[in-house]
Amino acid sequence: MIDTPLAMLENASLYASRHIGMTEEESGRVAAYLGYPSPACLSGEAVPDAIRESAPPGLPDAVDEQTVLQELAGLAARNKRMVNMIGQGYYGTFTPPVIARNVLGNPSWYTAYTPYQPEISQGRLEALMNFQTMITDLTGLPVANASLLDEGTAAAEAMMVLHRAAQSQSPRFVVDEDCLPQTIEVVRTRAEPLGIEVLVCDVASGLPEESFYGVLLQYPGTSGVVRDLASTITQAHRRGARVAVAADPLSLVILAAPGAMGADAVVGSTQRFGCPLGFGGPHAGYIALKADLRRQIPGRLVGVSVDADGRQAYRLALQTREQHIRREKATSNICTAAVLSAVTAGMYAVYHGPDGLRAIAHRVHRYARVLAAGLAAGGIELVHGQFFDTVLAKVPGRARHVVQTAAGRGINLRAAGEDCVGIACDETTRREHLEQVWAAFGVAGHDIDTLDGNVRTAGSPCPLREDAILSHPVFHEHHTETGMLRYLKTLADRDYALDRGMIPLGSCTMKMTPAAAMMPVTWPGFADIHPFAPAGQTEGYRELIRQLQQWLADITGYDAVSLQPNSGAQGEFAGLLAIRKYLASQGQSHRDICLMPESAHGTNAASAAMAGMRVVVISCDADGNIALDDLTAKLEQHRHEAAVLMVTYPSTHGLFEESITQVCALAHDAGAQVYLDGANLNALAGLARPGRFGADVSHVNIHKTFGSPHGGGGPGIGPLCVRTHLAPYLPNHPEEPHAGPAGGTGPIAAAPWGSAGILPVSWAYIRLMGADGILKATQTAILNANYIARRLGPHYPILYTGPHGLVAHECIIDIRPITRSTGISVTDVAKRLADYAFHAPTVSFPVPGTLMIEPTESENLNELDRFCTAMIAIREEIGKVASGEWPQHDNPLHNAPHTAESLTGPWPHPYSREEAVFPLPYLRTAKYWPAARRLDDAYGDRNLVCSCPAVQNYDIHAAQGLPPEAPLLLGASNHAR
Repeated sequence: MIDTPLAMLENASLYASRHIGMTEEESGRVAAYLGYPSPACLSGEAVPDAIRESAPPGLPDAVDEQTVLQELAGLAARNKRMVNMIGQGYYGTFTPPVIARNVLGNPSWYTAYTPYQPEISQGRLEALMNFQTMITDLTGLPVANASLLDEGTAAAEAMMVLHRAAQSQSPRFVVDEDCLPQTIEVVRTRAEPLGIEVLVCDVASGLPEESFYGVLLQYPGTSGVVRDLASTITQAHRRGARVAVAADPLSLVILAAPGAMGADAVVGSTQRFGCPLGFGGPHAGYIALKADLRRQIPGRLVGVSVDADGRQAYRLALQTREQHIRREKATSNICTAAVLSAVTAGMYAVYHGPDGLRAIAHRVHRYARVLAAGLAAGGIELVHGQFFDTVLAKVPGRARHVVQTAAGRGINLRAAGEDCVGIACDETTRREHLEQVWAAFGVAGHDIDTLDGNVRTAGSPCPLREDAILSHPVFHEHHTETGMLRYLKTLADRDYALDRGMIPLGSCTMKMTPAAAMMPVTWPGFADIHPFAPAGQTEGYRELIRQLQQWLADITGYDAVSLQPNSGAQGEFAGLLAIRKYLASQGQSHRDICLMPESAHGTNAASAAMAGMRVVVISCDADGNIALDDLTAKLEQHRHEAAVLMVTYPSTHGLFEESITQVCALAHDAGAQVYLDGANLNALAGLARPGRFGADVSHVNIHKTFGSPHGGGGPGIGPLCVRTHLAPYLPNHPEEPHAGPAGGTGPIAAAPWGSAGILPVSWAYIRLMGADGILKATQTAILNANYIARRLGPHYPILYTGPHGLVAHECIIDIRPITRSTGISVTDVAKRLADYAFHAPTVSFPVPGTLMIEPTESENLNELDRFCTAMIAIREEIGKVASGEWPQHDNPLHNAPHTAESLTGPWPHPYSREEAVFPLPYLRTAKYWPAARRLDDAYGDRNLVCSCPAVQNYDIHAAQGLPPEAPLLLGASNHAR
């Protein structure tokens, strides 16, 4: 070691060997087991020659973690931290350290998967139920979902909900001009492909004379004004229209709830509930609805069901609404959420409680009133007398001068045209900030205490809230750091995340997020930057964005990249809009058919429908490949209407289809574009580039390929990569000219660069891995999948393999023959895996009755073998059912999972307690105990309870000293268990 050259020592410290689970020796051994001299030879056999590239992408050389953190610190230092009083939907907030460290910085929360397996997700589901209950309490409506992507897209979702529920046949949707400008534009982007006409007008002056089906109002308005919306809502209802209100949740702590005014839907963002600004995200949007609209709600909804022991437990409700079942008939293409941000916001409310939130809200409002009093005392005219946190000051012709003067004093304000300046107070506002604002207006010299003493009711918001909020015990129990820390730990222990073991989900790619990459997310230089801050203050973010766009273009082989889409589904939608607009520019606007294979992810079809396209399905052959004869026939049938062929590569069946270049050529010959869904780019990165083998556009799920956190179901980013001819039609943004081309499709997210706050994660991942590391990660992912397929092949049928008997990065095992012969279902196998301390693979997608397994490159050989051993042991258990040793309806699989509590009391089963919970020796020292027995999904959907179940479900009112009418959230409190 003493004589080892420096270059070798430096290479030994590179991160790739930390991220990739197998050692060089182990991967060589596994390759030999599969019959190949190396992982590179195996991947060379698996990937078709026609698409494989020899030259690596032009990425900078990999560096170690210390260097990456130093480089990111340098970029963060180039972002100028200011006191942000811009408002416009984004506010300074303080994330309680106990939440920042134990949620945002805790892999138990940020490496968890979407809670589709509720028995091992009870902690996350409870946290989301807290969020839903917080929203229903504040909005005054009975149903809320488990978060959306941001306020702008939540408003667009509300527009669609009201459209589906409308009694009026009018295509018009009225939007108040005092709505957030970015929200107005996102709504317009979503409305245009569907033929919805958006009317923007001053609703305060009256509703338009034309017919309309729905209205969107802002409360408080962008100008800061607070109006009683009841009369406007009543007028809209009388005209047969429904009303959505975009509301700031902190204001709803003291303002009357929109639901109490008659609103049908309420949307907004919970950013100011402890979620850092992050240059625009990620933040948890929300939507709440009246009861009669509950089955129209987009995204995910947490509800309550019962488990096998009759105990109530949480689950995702109405799961048949998911896009992979409803496809183009889905109510939305949203298949994700902003879970990590929603948990943060919900825990912010839990930690502060109603009294703490009131104190924050009243303090924010008090600062705004004192600010306004000082301006008025200096002769500055105020536009509105009723406001919550935002003061609009009139300075004819001087708005930009005042804003520039304030910036020189370290304060960012908002110019509302040439004559007005908006000043927003928030949780971080201090006395000295008001003094600097007054000085910028030229009215310095006020004594704050004197002004504060003189301010009475003038400027008080109206109408005020009179009802109780957050009455459930969970919002009253955890206000100390000790209590909050233990509550978070209790919930985390009820979940299964990557910090416990492998999550072998096909299609979802649960790879490990580098801890070093997560650290910068909460650094003030990234976290405290407002998305509408002047360009000169955000040079670090802009350089990071520019570099990441270039790296993604190099890896994918495309020419231009947009980072605005804040989920993979949003990337799909943006890509289809770009194709739509490009075809229109070529005089081909009549082309409106989107062809896709039957194996496509359901969001593909839902996104196509949202983009105003008709879906035509292409069949797959017996080997799982696109049926070329059917594709050729459908393209010929729709030769003059085909707009796009949408394929996933490698396919959702886990195959490198040999015909992909031919498939692309056939589509182009028919005049269609090719959308290659980049969800599986982690099996291509470093080996092949979609932009060079025939595709025109792809989105990339960066959590799958570039290491950003899954977060229990979000945040996500779906960068859109396009060839040159589509670049002019990428998303743009009304508040930021550099966020996209001038002739683009409009914004598809509220912030110019979407969830920019987590872009440092993928930047760091690429910088840590370099071209060689990314190539090795891809090769290892393919190696691991084929290892599992080979080991499990003698025990379970492998549904699809390529021409060399190889799979791509995932494999599908077929449980259907087992079900036919024994009655053991794919669900039984999935639930039994929890007893073996594993998260289940993907269940019944893309083929019903199958399990799709993806090990990723992050897992070591021991973990792969542990999983294979568990699956083989389960197959042996199935054999005991087949032989009659265990009855079909009373065996460890049918009864799985088993909780610790289920072991107590009488044991009527033909298998032992030990066989139930310790089927393999390693479990005695590495046991994971599921928090619930198997849930009854049908019961949950029939008896939908998404917040505040009835009092008779538990008896804790008296123990908490609460009145009988106080709403309760089942299970959110330890007392409810």
